[in-house]
Amino acid sequence: MFHTNLKKARKERHITLEQLSKISGVSVGYLCHLEQGTRKNPSIDVMEKIAKALEKDITELFFSKK
Repeated sequence: MFHTNLKKARKERHITLEQLSKISGVSVGYLCHLEQGTRKNPSIDVMEKIAKALEKDITELFFSKK
């Protein structure tokens, strides 16, 4: 699931959810739900914003099973 990739990528960048929210424009609450796996279908727009903020490829971040 992408939630583990998302949290790992954020931790690798040493940024908090609040910082990621400011960079990406996605709310802290929504990011928290994505990382916890309680929200499973973010829009392509949201995925692009998060991937760009984390300097990751959208495919690697959201569709990789690593």
